[in-house]
Amino acid sequence: MDLATLKALKPSEFENAADAYRATDQMANAAKDTVDNRIAAGIRNQLAGATADAALRELAALSKNFQYIQTECGLVTTALNGFAFEMAVAKRKLEAAIEDAEADRCTVHADGSVGFPAGRKPGEEKDAAGGTVTGSAGGSPTSDALDRQAASIHPNPYYGAAIAYADRIADALQEATDADAKWAPKLRALRADDDLVVSNRDWVDVRSDRGGVLKAADPYLDSIKPPPKEATPEESAEWWKNLTPEQRADYLAVHPNAIGSMNGLPSDVRDDANRMVLAETTARYQLDLNAIPKEPAKYAPNTNGNYPAVVITPQWQQWHDKYADKKARIEGVLKGSQAIQDRFDRTGQRGLPEAYLLGFDPTGLGDGKVILANGNPDTADHVGVWVPGTKAGLESVRGDLGRAERLWTESQHLAHGQNVSTILWLDYNAPDNVVPQATRGQYAEEGGPRLHDFLEGNRVAQQADDGTRSHTTVVGHSYGSTVVGVSAQSGSWDDVKATDDYVFVGSPGVQADHAADLGTGADHVWAMGSDSWDDQLVRQGGRVLGLGDNGSIPTDESFGGKIMASDAGGHTEFYDEDSQSLRNQAAVIAGKYGQVELE
Repeated sequence: MDLATLKALKPSEFENAADAYRATDQMANAAKDTVDNRIAAGIRNQLAGATADAALRELAALSKNFQYIQTECGLVTTALNGFAFEMAVAKRKLEAAIEDAEADRCTVHADGSVGFPAGRKPGEEKDAAGGTVTGSAGGSPTSDALDRQAASIHPNPYYGAAIAYADRIADALQEATDADAKWAPKLRALRADDDLVVSNRDWVDVRSDRGGVLKAADPYLDSIKPPPKEATPEESAEWWKNLTPEQRADYLAVHPNAIGSMNGLPSDVRDDANRMVLAETTARYQLDLNAIPKEPAKYAPNTNGNYPAVVITPQWQQWHDKYADKKARIEGVLKGSQAIQDRFDRTGQRGLPEAYLLGFDPTGLGDGKVILANGNPDTADHVGVWVPGTKAGLESVRGDLGRAERLWTESQHLAHGQNVSTILWLDYNAPDNVVPQATRGQYAEEGGPRLHDFLEGNRVAQQADDGTRSHTTVVGHSYGSTVVGVSAQSGSWDDVKATDDYVFVGSPGVQADHAADLGTGADHVWAMGSDSWDDQLVRQGGRVLGLGDNGSIPTDESFGGKIMASDAGGHTEFYDEDSQSLRNQAAVIAGKYGQVELE
């Protein structure tokens, strides 16, 4: 880049362009929310039939288009800000070098060379002639030493200063040239395909685009204060609060995984980030699945005429050894991702509120991570956090999402005009089987502190200026109750309370021998069980195997909590629709303690 171009360049024009793309990003986000939570939700709530179904399919495609626009515009915004930042730095260096040169009686020419006047060194009898020097970019200790040596030998005292100014100008021009060469292909790569379909390939390209922008934008992003390492939710919230709206948007565009998992940030911000991650993940896994060769025929006639009549083909065996496990793993992720998308698409059915995806990782901790809220927990009057137990994971998340929804429906019904949010929290490595894994406390010991941090983040995101927050209930089912028990005993007793009530359902033990050990007071600890053989097996097995301290479990009278009535016919039936078990849990979530039926 030449001197005249850099002098004339206005980084503010690129910043203005970034602002325009940011406005488009925000417009697309608002349009997506309108389509999902007003138009489509209204259709689901009031209409049915083939026409309504067709309209919903078209609206779903439109929503995905808006989400793609939002994501790509965020990356373009960050790229333009990154380019403007680097060009502004180079231009300031150029302007400073020119100003210093002119103040020192030197002249900067259009080609970047520097002219210096005639002058004499002390002790000389006459002036040495002036001249012109051309700088070189990217000096080294050796070249700098040679320049100093040349300046000391040269008879003109201005020669050395002119060389220094010329080098500074050359450095500034080279920085601008490098920035232009770096950013031009990055910005070209952000051009969308010339069609109206957002394909899986488009979403996979977003991942590539983000990597390119993230690497190129290092100088600009380094100017944004990063979140503190191992930050508490309070520290994360304060960091986010102190960023400008532009910095927030840019950080979100290139770090959606980090923002989506950051406890203490607003739920709508985490939701935006995690929906990006979900869309990109789904597209990537679908393309990976499409790339697996079709499964060949497994059996073929036994041509030897011997028993058995059919044999496994070598082609199938080779395919199975190479692809079967990979295919099953990919299909499990896609099954869970589709369940989450289906929950988004149920918004409005029977009054179901907007969903907030507060955490998503297809491989997190082995089973996958899903944290999904029905309704915004930051603004709700009552929040219920539900923790599932053994065998919970991304592949089987559809059932757990349904249980959290039924908790919302029943709780909202009892809340009488107040807002309720229920959250499925699956961010721990749940046991994959009852024996031997669910007999061990290690899964709860690993997951409990994670739940504690999430609840602290939930409290911080909810908290109003006057210190008030939502009434919060944590419900643990089966082994999930053990995780909740460990969570209740994590942190410090001096911590501000993040939970008001604990509900333990079909619990094998909570790593405590008394309700008073959990920090809410024994009168805010609730439990229920079933007389069924499978629930007795879980609860009494946990007692024997030590998941409860000193053989104590929450449904024991000696535990000191309140034992709720239950009509569950089995260990998995506590969340059946219209059941006494579901109604009692919902009454606690809604703070209607007087409506809880006790044994």
